[in-house]
Amino acid sequence: MTEWWADVVAKFVAAFITKDRWKLYLNGLGLTMEIAFFAGIIGIILGIIIALCRLSRNRNGGKTFLSVIAGVYIDVIRGTPSVLQLLIMWFIIMKNSTNSVLVASLAFGINSGAYVAEIFRAGILAVDPGQTEAGRSVGLSKSQTMLYIVLPQAIKNALPPICNEFITLIKETAIVGYVGLSDLTRVANQITSRTYEAFMPLIGAAVIYFVVIKILTILLGILERRLRKSDNR
Repeated sequence: MTEWWADVVAKFVAAFITKDRWKLYLNGLGLTMEIAFFAGIIGIILGIIIALCRLSRNRNGGKTFLSVIAGVYIDVIRGTPSVLQLLIMWFIIMKNSTNSVLVASLAFGINSGAYVAEIFRAGILAVDPGQTEAGRSVGLSKSQTMLYIVLPQAIKNALPPICNEFITLIKETAIVGYVGLSDLTRVANQITSRTYEAFMPLIGAAVIYFVVIKILTILLGILERRLRKSDNR
């Protein structure tokens, strides 16, 4: 038992303490959160635009050109692996870019935008149609009604799933190592190659991911409870 514990401690020291390797984990986590943050912003902005395009209709109630394009975008993004989208963005679309964080953020933001668009579309459709009729009856245009009445309620409906999408986005960024970025997962792999021991670096990275996701999940639960309270007023 004593030898086993000494071996565990030695592996922990080699994976986290020796040469201040814990700093590598922090830097990797920082890069992970940075990419997820900017990708989340891109995804939300793009998602709102795509959702509105998807819901657009002509005077006869048929699909518009923008609606068709939005549908194709959602189908293509949701129907292809995110790692391939990252590789296409890295090696083809922005192969001359020197800003690796920007490239990764765009790739994940465009991917997230397809899912966020469906979330916002569902949020808009969940708003009582009477709200739109009330807005039009007081003289607001169709776009004004959408902007000032429908969209704020849709955002409130979509906020919890959007937060869940951000949590998912944090975990999806673990594939940025494919293009050479030293995120948390790649740091764990790099330390594994230096120590010739996989257990402690990989488990350590998993624990860090878990703690971060758990904190965000708790915050999301608090947000959802507050939203329910405001709905009951």
